[in-house]
Amino acid sequence: MSFDDLLKDLQGQKTIQEDPSRPSLEKLFPASFMRKHSRFNSFREFQENGNFQADTLQDIEKISGELFDRHIDRETDFPNWKTMLESANREFERGK
Repeated sequence: MSFDDLLKDLQGQKTIQEDPSRPSLEKLFPASFMRKHSRFNSFREFQENGNFQADTLQDIEKISGELFDRHIDRETDFPNWKTMLESANREFERGK
């Protein structure tokens, strides 16, 4: 995160810009998906449990790695982020 982004975030001026070609995290990982595949009621709750914070898929891509994969493996039905994201995308596409 750049200094300007951090400053805007601290000042409450940062806006989440969603890529129109990708669904938001809330749409991609709705409560029904999270309850089905984990003990959490929301993706936000799942993140907070692992001390991760992301508002967009782009943010997730910046943090995804071994620690995130281990959290996913421990706390969900999935072995890693790639598998979880693929499943969420399939379910999202079916629900459209």
